[in-house]
Amino acid sequence: MPSSTSMASNDPEHKEEETAAAEDEDTGAQIAPIVKLEEVAVTTGEEDEDAILDLKAKLYRFDKDGNQWKERGAGSVRFLKHKQTGKVRLVMRQSKTLKICANHLVIPTMSVQEHAGNDKSCVWHAADFSDGELKDELFCIRFGSVDNCKKFMETFTEVAESQKEKEENKDASDAAGLLENLKVEDKKEEVKEKEEVTEVTTEKAEEKKEVEASST
Repeated sequence: MPSSTSMASNDPEHKEEETAAAEDEDTGAQIAPIVKLEEVAVTTGEEDEDAILDLKAKLYRFDKDGNQWKERGAGSVRFLKHKQTGKVRLVMRQSKTLKICANHLVIPTMSVQEHAGNDKSCVWHAADFSDGELKDELFCIRFGSVDNCKKFMETFTEVAESQKEKEENKDASDAAGLLENLKVEDKKEEVKEKEEVTEVTTEKAEEKKEVEASST
């Protein structure tokens, strides 16, 4: 017949109590970490940009070879405006891996439209750089609600129009600068012509003096 001591030692609950007591006992030993981890600054390339819109969605791209839509990922789609240049790009990252599945500038020639009568989805063309090289892509994005899809389309359109106005202002500024340069060049030509006339007049006056001096 097993003793009470051996029964107690084989009891799982009794073993757990002994283990917990041993763990709670302070031995006073100082254990230094094997590897010292240093804090590393992580940059995303978005530090100089402000988010205009941030929504959850699922993105698809059209595969021309297979003639079908293929999923690019689900995550957060954002419009990011650069603090200095004012340019806006669309960036979307997958929620778990943070892998970029869309990354392109929003330019004046772009337009977005509802996809095949689905009021939660919309499509657009873009020169995308998410794979490290520019590719002409046809994107389709699907949101969880009609309101979010509308917000996305409205923001997309507003950004494209604002970039158009920005380019028009730049063109006007460039034209004004060109006209100003032409005015400066004209003034330089006028000054040069006056200097040449002055030189000719001076030369004729000196010749006249020489003739008068030789005749006396």
